Amino acid sequence: MTPARTARAGDPERGTLDKAADENFPVAPFFLPKAWRADLMAVYGFARLVDDIGDGDLAPGGADARLLGVSPEEAKDRLVLLDAFEADLRKVFDSTPGHPLLRRLQPTVRRTGLTPEPFLGLIAANRQDQFVKRYETYDDLLAYCELSANPVGRLVLSVTGTSTPERVRLSDAICTALQIVEHLQDVAEDLGRDRIYLPAEDMKRFHVQEADLATPTAGASARALVAYEAERARNLLNEGTPLVGSVHGRLKLLLAGFVAGGRAAIQAIAAAEYDVLPGPPKPGKIQLLREVGVTLRGEG
Repeated sequence: MTPARTARAGDPERGTLDKAADENFPVAPFFLPKAWRADLMAVYGFARLVDDIGDGDLAPGGADARLLGVSPEEAKDRLVLLDAFEADLRKVFDSTPGHPLLRRLQPTVRRTGLTPEPFLGLIAANRQDQFVKRYETYDDLLAYCELSANPVGRLVLSVTGTSTPERVRLSDAICTALQIVEHLQDVAEDLGRDRIYLPAEDMKRFHVQEADLATPTAGASARALVAYEAERARNLLNEGTPLVGSVHGRLKLLLAGFVAGGRAAIQAIAAAEYDVLPGPPKPGKIQLLREVGVTLRGEG
């Protein structure tokens, strides 16, 4: 889980929300009803801030720590910040939180009846990041995505009043795929944080050592590994795509944007010949729009 850009000092709320423009998928596009946009940005603000806490990427100056009641002496302790953030989150449901991003979230929670569980899952994922730096198996990685990614899709369904067990299942497949794609884009950056989200069993299968991920460009084995994981993500996106056809109107277009964002990112990785080490391959707007069209036509 990595940020798109550094938050602005002195304005933690604005800095966090500004990152939405750099995601692989549209967070709250203009064509949605105003209430949905506000609710989705509130959910995004929460998810972005908890990731920034877990990654140590808060705005300089300690404003977020102060808002969460954390002393300057403890402001660099991510676990202390996550505990304080969870305590402030719980106030969203029964009193008044201190952080402005959580105050922004409170009307959404009240209006849509959101429960604490998906938010707590995202916090748990960031706690896990402080202790678990490697994943032995693909199933281990999927269990991590259940905390780090799937709650976001479930929140989107809840906010839009469209949640059903089958839609949640399809949404989970899409969100896990998007998380895997992000991990592939950010292999080098994650390694700089001493994290590897490529399953160790797959690295062994493709004869890739950790040192191979620290080079300026990827060798043939590392590229083959990235291609293998990208195909897994593509299959998950295909598995989840029927979610798009299960809804109507502007929500259909939003969900198509999520799927298209993942597919376009995979295309960008493929266009880079699966060499993700020089930096994250990013899709262009034309490619994204093309994939939206393909997804809406059910051709993907």
